[in-house]
Amino acid sequence: MDPTISVSKGCFVYKNGATRADKKASGKRKRATGGTSSLLGKEVIGQPFYDAYTHTWTQMNEHIQRLQQQSYARTLEQLVEFVVGQRQIEDEILPTAALLTGINQPDHLSHFETFTQRLHAQKAARVCVLQSRDCPTLKAAIEAMVFSLIEGEQHQEDAEEEEEDRDRKRLRRSHCTIRQLKSWYSNNFPAGERKKSQQLVVILPDFECFSGHVLQDLILTLSAHCDTLPFVLVLGVATAMSAVHSTLPYHVSSKIRLRVFQTQSAPTGLNELLDKVLLSPLYAFHLSGKAFKFLTHIFLYYDFSIHGFIQGFKYCLMEHYFAGNAYALCTDYSKALNRIKLLTHEDMETIRRLPSFRPYVEQINDCKRIIAVLTDDDYLKKKLPQLLRDCLLHFLLFRSTLEFFTELVGDLPSCPLGKLLRELYVNCLNKPIVASPEYKECWQMLSFLSKEEFVAKVQRSLARTEHFLAEEIAPLELGEACMSVLRPQMQSIRQLLDDVVMGTLEQMPAMATDESRPAASLTQVASRQELKAQLLQRTQADKQHQQQPTTEFARSVHKTLEHIETLLVRGHLRALQDAPPLHELYVFSDISTVRRNIIGAPRAALHTALNNPHFYMQCKCCELREQTQLMGSLPDLSVVYKLHLECGRMINLFDWLQAFRSVLHANEEPVGEVAQEQIDPQIQARFTRAVAELQFLGYIKMSKRKTDHATRLTW
Repeated sequence: MDPTISVSKGCFVYKNGATRADKKASGKRKRATGGTSSLLGKEVIGQPFYDAYTHTWTQMNEHIQRLQQQSYARTLEQLVEFVVGQRQIEDEILPTAALLTGINQPDHLSHFETFTQRLHAQKAARVCVLQSRDCPTLKAAIEAMVFSLIEGEQHQEDAEEEEEDRDRKRLRRSHCTIRQLKSWYSNNFPAGERKKSQQLVVILPDFECFSGHVLQDLILTLSAHCDTLPFVLVLGVATAMSAVHSTLPYHVSSKIRLRVFQTQSAPTGLNELLDKVLLSPLYAFHLSGKAFKFLTHIFLYYDFSIHGFIQGFKYCLMEHYFAGNAYALCTDYSKALNRIKLLTHEDMETIRRLPSFRPYVEQINDCKRIIAVLTDDDYLKKKLPQLLRDCLLHFLLFRSTLEFFTELVGDLPSCPLGKLLRELYVNCLNKPIVASPEYKECWQMLSFLSKEEFVAKVQRSLARTEHFLAEEIAPLELGEACMSVLRPQMQSIRQLLDDVVMGTLEQMPAMATDESRPAASLTQVASRQELKAQLLQRTQADKQHQQQPTTEFARSVHKTLEHIETLLVRGHLRALQDAPPLHELYVFSDISTVRRNIIGAPRAALHTALNNPHFYMQCKCCELREQTQLMGSLPDLSVVYKLHLECGRMINLFDWLQAFRSVLHANEEPVGEVAQEQIDPQIQARFTRAVAELQFLGYIKMSKRKTDHATRLTW
């Protein structure tokens, strides 16, 4: 009998005689060459836009990693100290740490992975991470815990040899008991070295997902053996401590010594990430207001996942650079100057097709220069350095002024424009902020402040901007140019602020021009429109006259706010539509592509795939002239789906099968009624499989009232 023939179904594995050393050597070879492999071809990797993308993302990713390590550092250090400190405590109560991680579930494991790496680096503990999906019962939880604690050292040596390590493990799951763990621990750590031994840390990252009975029994089991085994329990709590108190009754909570640790909340972490990395002037790439608002809305209203936000930002970065080599100019000024020489005619045409390029051409008065800009690539390349410098300088001024504006209006009552930097960033980029009613409300609130409050607020804004210029802008290539523009303006604001400090609250006499203002005559009007215009003009003039400040202090405040609005807000916080030419090279604004690819529409994608398989498969056999066309070369599932669209609520399976067969044999000659009743078993099997797949996708269900019918579920 053939060795692969069996009465029952089975899987037969043949080992090719490879030894462990061979596998390790092959694994090392794979790791040695794995870093240079890429899904993209050499024609893409060698392009300037790909170099710019990889360089920008590498810098950003390293910056993000450093920032996250700093944000996790304090809490993780406290956790490590708590675990290490349990060596000196000999007690029958189980030491337990509750880590309040917040509701951003997708990011929880990164916290515990960093915590595990720190414990392994200090050789302070053996760590076991128990997921709720692996612990449906107490027996399964104990087996997973013991197996991970005993065999965990082999996984620390090389993560990529995990599958090979599993082959040579001798410990079975059925042997993983507390008795086996005690035997292993006593052999590795004799009684005289217990205080120097490693703690046994058990981490439950998703505390709320565990069954209450399993959790209680596990804690009671660990506390019963903590006098001989140095267990430390770490709970990852996503909600609040009330979840722990409600899950653990008194007879369980009395067996643990609980200490609570608080991690940084997800919104706080996102704000820190945005302020210090993604909105940093260190990088030339920017998101438009709508794209930025879209990503933040996904974070705030869907998952609270910082990792998901970073991946969405990375997708925007990739889409921006992969638009062509012209977008490789989105980098430092000196690197952009070197890449201008590498631009081809197609790249120059890409630049000419930018929406902001047309206003730049229209403002040129010389016809010869216009023709040269539109037709001569060399002439345009000579103009590009100044255009790129203007764009980079504009965004540096925008970002610096945003610091001043955030400090100025961020803590006003009800925060009309928002209190966070990211909210003001979106509002300033989307539309001219001066024309918005929220801006006018903020300016009115600022004018109502007392002298001490107004002076302190403006001084804080100036100090914050000065600090930002010294720390973030000064080291940059165009930092000196940016500071040469802003510092004289800030000095003029300081001089006006001195006038505010010296201003008094005494009433000032009305200006002579207002007293001698002649009243407009309404006698000579030719029509109602003229009368209406004159009345409106007089009303506005009277309103402005009434709103004029009557004290020296109010007049100084009004003059200071007008100066801030003219120099900073109107000058630097301009909307994207008023940005310098070629700003599209630095700003990603294709919100429709991001929405389609990040959020997606599963039902629409399924309908497209089944109704027109050529859209995804790109094969000639599935190419359709019309969407409703039926061909036998289409996949069986597609044919069945398109046929079911022509039916009503109830579908007769026999008629459906006949229609399916007629589509497959459309090119053959028609057969008689007797031949129609004799269906090829192969066609029937294909039809049955396609109907089962359609039922699995949720488009139909089998009818219980009529066994030979199916019920359609979608319309």
